[in-house]
Amino acid sequence: MTNATQTTNRLRIGPLGNSLSLLLLISYLLCVGFGLIAPESMQMYQAWAPLLPGFELFSFSGFVIGLIEVYLYGWYLAILFVPLYRWFNSSAA
Repeated sequence: MTNATQTTNRLRIGPLGNSLSLLLLISYLLCVGFGLIAPESMQMYQAWAPLLPGFELFSFSGFVIGLIEVYLYGWYLAILFVPLYRWFNSSAA
């Protein structure tokens, strides 16, 4: 593999951060939507509440806080994952 090919295949933080954030946002919206139509015993509120401080299921401000926190979690994962991936990928070559 040439150097030009290696640099173009390098994992970048920006696209991964946006992808992970969007994945988590979609999952969050699906879980909140499910929580609005499902019986209380099947709601995902108990799973989200410990991970998202300030999140409340039936409050607009709590919902928005959850959206922001989920988006930031995606970036947090990307910022940790990409350098680790690059480090392990460079040491394997």
